[in-house]
This record gives sequence, structure tokens and C-alpha cells, in this order.
Amino acid sequence: MDFTTFKQNITKIEEWLSKEYQSLRTGKATPLILDNIIVESYGAKMKINQVAGVTIEDSRTLRIIPWDKNQTIDIEKAITTSNLGLSVNVDDAGLRIIFPELTAERREGFIKISRAKLEDARISLRKERDEIKSQIEKSKKDGEINEDEERRFKDEMQKIIESANSSLEGIADKKEQDIKM
Repeated sequence: MDFTTFKQNITKIEEWLSKEYQSLRTGKATPLILDNIIVESYGAKMKINQVAGVTIEDSRTLRIIPWDKNQTIDIEKAITTSNLGLSVNVDDAGLRIIFPELTAERREGFIKISRAKLEDARISLRKERDEIKSQIEKSKKDGEINEDEERRFKDEMQKIIESANSSLEGIADKKEQDIKM
């Protein structure tokens, strides 16, 4: 039994969770939080980094410099309607995005979101496990493998799942610590 695809799918789940956590605010300025914001640009929908340069000014401020100054209002509107709780100031150079301090209540909300995303990743992991388990059982039923091999493959699969769960927990714990700081 080849677990290569199974391991690749697990890696994709871990990468998905990491990417989801990058867009979750922690009180520190990060351009990644803007990745999911879409700007209406001359009739096309584009990401902010496709219509402007985004830099970090300080630990709680981002600077957005549109490549076309006429886009400033569209970018401001997109950020404001995104409900990320960011303050937007427009000046001659472009836009300044200010990350307000997180309140204890807001931190708890982000922790709940973080845990929900972890559970989504676990559900995906269980689906992958169930798929492999059914492949192993089908191979046993079809006579391609014997009982000892079936048991060995299931044990190997379980070790991979436990390792993946541990990895997902580590990613989630790190994000929760970031939110609490």
C-alpha cells in the first residue's frame, strides 16, 4: 500500500490551516490579512496586492500605495467593507491601515475562530483517513493483501494520522499564543 498521496493530502491540509491562520488578526500588522480582500478595479475583481504595493510601516500599521491613485477610494471601500476591524486613513501617499489593539473579548472571538478552523482541518484529515481505510479494507476483501498486511497498513495509517493531528495541534497552539499576546 502506497501512502504517498495520503501524505501529500495531509501536507495540503496543514498548509491550508497555516494559510487560514495567516489571515487571522493577532494585533500585529501583516500584509497577509489583506490577501482575501477583493478590489473592484476597472470592472475586474482583483486582490489588493495586484493593484497596489503593501508595506509594513510599524508593528501596527500597513502602508498601501496604489499604482493608480484613482484606485485609492476603491481600496478604502474594500477594506472598510471587509469587517476586519481595521482603521483606514487616506493621505497623499496612499492609505494607512491601522491595526487597533485587541480587546480581551475580541481575542476570545479570534481564539474561537482559530479553533473552528482547526476542527475543519481535523474533519478533512478524518475524511482522508476514512478513504485510506476503505482502500485497505477493499484490498483485503479482494484478496490482494492478507490480514497481517491489513493490520500493518492500518497501524501505519494510524501513526501518520497521529503525527498529522499533532502537527495541526502545534500550528493551532502557536496561533492561539500569538492571539493571546
